[in-house]
Amino acid sequence: MEIRQLKYFLAVAQEGNFTRAAELVHISQPGISAQIRQLENDLGATLIDRSGRSAALTTVGEVVLDHAKSVLAAMESLRHAVDEMNGLVRGKLVVGMVTACTITPLFDALSGFHLAHPGVEISLVEDDSDKLVEYVRDGSVDLALIGAANRPPEDLDGWQIVSEPIVAAVPPGHSLAGRAGITLAELNAYPIICLPKGTGIRAVLDQTSAARGLNPTIALQASAPGAVINLAERGLGVAVLSESMIAHCEGLRTVPITDADVPALLALISAPTKSPALQELLLHCRQSFGDPRPEDGVVSMSRAAAG
Repeated sequence: MEIRQLKYFLAVAQEGNFTRAAELVHISQPGISAQIRQLENDLGATLIDRSGRSAALTTVGEVVLDHAKSVLAAMESLRHAVDEMNGLVRGKLVVGMVTACTITPLFDALSGFHLAHPGVEISLVEDDSDKLVEYVRDGSVDLALIGAANRPPEDLDGWQIVSEPIVAAVPPGHSLAGRAGITLAELNAYPIICLPKGTGIRAVLDQTSAARGLNPTIALQASAPGAVINLAERGLGVAVLSESMIAHCEGLRTVPITDADVPALLALISAPTKSPALQELLLHCRQSFGDPRPEDGVVSMSRAAAG
């Protein structure tokens, strides 16, 4: 008896047809028939009833099917265990990141992982944070860098990279320039330039405003923080971004929003169940980002799209 024979048998049981099963496992139809005949000879029993139009399992075949599934699952588990011990991670990883992301620690982690495990295929997906969360939930994305309001999604594993307040920013000649702070109600009197819905910054603005019965007027929105800054510099409205996004902008003056008490987060999220490849990538992320204590400002949103 050979493992490949069990795979062929499982394919026939699944398809109910020798020809389709042969296509599934990439072998000729006579080849798969011969291998299953050999399996039946080794076991001393007929596993598949060939008398009808479809290939149906016999009573013995039904029993063998359960054992075949267990054997193949055990072999896969054994392979994963050996791969982990030898550091030979294989497979494919899909990594999500907020639109216009430029955060270098993530890229450093991906580069280090690729050098250590060239056999793993890495795909990148860009989208807003709300969609990336759903992609991680449905399994189409393994790991994602997102922006969030207050905390990462509780049903996913979340690793907070940075937490900071949102602020307003205006050109030097603006009536708000030089103010020690403003409230959300005062901010609401001005046209606002912000990131779009689905991003962490926008979620903070919307949540804190709604908690006070306010509906901010979004005059313009752009998917990249740099575009928001450029529009505000030209006097088209008040920019609302995270504190670090404005920190090194000479063309704008920062004004704290005193009652925006929900922090904007940058976080890595992943599903609770992780493949060996994802576990390895997370190790590289921890090495790249360092110890993620928010008060240390491990990384600032000014280096990312902070969606």
